[in-house]
Amino acid sequence: MVIGLLKCKEESLVGLTPSVVSKLKKEGHDIVFELGAGNDSDYADEEYLNAAATSLERKEVIAKSDILVTVSGLDTDDLSVIGENTYVVGKFNTNVALIEKLKNHRIKAFSLDLLPRSTIAQSMDVLSSLASLSGYKSIISAAENFAGYFPMMTTSAGTIPPAKVLVLGAGVAGLQAIATAKRLGAVVEAFDVRSSVKEEVQSLGAKFIEVEGSQEDASAGGYAVKQSEAYILKQKELIHASATKADVIVTTAAIPGRKAPLLIEDRTVSSMKKGSVIVDLAAATGGNCALTQNDQIVEVEGVTIIGDSRLYNKMGKQASLVYSNNVFSFLKFVFKEGLENIPHDHEIVSKTLLTSIQQEAVSA
Repeated sequence: MVIGLLKCKEESLVGLTPSVVSKLKKEGHDIVFELGAGNDSDYADEEYLNAAATSLERKEVIAKSDILVTVSGLDTDDLSVIGENTYVVGKFNTNVALIEKLKNHRIKAFSLDLLPRSTIAQSMDVLSSLASLSGYKSIISAAENFAGYFPMMTTSAGTIPPAKVLVLGAGVAGLQAIATAKRLGAVVEAFDVRSSVKEEVQSLGAKFIEVEGSQEDASAGGYAVKQSEAYILKQKELIHASATKADVIVTTAAIPGRKAPLLIEDRTVSSMKKGSVIVDLAAATGGNCALTQNDQIVEVEGVTIIGDSRLYNKMGKQASLVYSNNVFSFLKFVFKEGLENIPHDHEIVSKTLLTSIQQEAVSA
């Protein structure tokens, strides 16, 4: 098979790193790549050439490839020239407009951010890989913007108390944020509606704060589910009380397919200490903070609010490495028996394939 690598103009990541290109070559595939595909993540064209890939212009890559690999974006011009027998692999689930265009053009696209939370899919789980990096970077970004010091410091002039960090949502990003904040010497509290994560939070040295009466669903794949109005009111009061004492808040709460739950209200921001910081990793789906602006840093009443759901882009080289390894595992599983023998009945395929011959037959 010919696997083509396209440059993603929306993110600093590249879909395949030179090391993964080498592994794909050993699997017997030919690799063509768009000139400059890895520039934004510090992978030079020369590294791809050394890995025995062939450099081409974008349109040539599209024309020659059986499988196209990208990250999250495709140009409008690309859609009209992608062949009907070509598969596209990326992560498109948050881009509703692009998904609609892919379906309209009947392009067979796999969206890796729709992978099931299963044991066999762990090696392909791009969301967890990138969320871990974002969780780490959220604390680093908070520390850079915080008007204070994270660890306790004892000096001849007195003792500086450690920063108080509140993490809302203890998924992959939240747990990494907790671990990083603890390593920097902060006192950490964490909240999550799922009582099942309490032990993980405590194992990292953080205090778990909770509201009784949360609704949980084992079939939700580890994600939080929608809560009752009574629970939400109690939750907001608890978060308000904790937030007003915090120096740094990291929010990661998201529900797949829904607007991000509002956890930090205007009144809470107004009550927070001057110089404190909120990092909102749910900014792309509306934000957990009422005053978050996606992809922007704003200051409200002395509180800095960082709205960025893709902080991993600030670590392009490392983020590309983990994303690329996830893509390799996915390609190896789905195309193991060739283009004509894709396991359509397996949930890894059925959940990630946005358009397929089977779907088109049913709709017809």
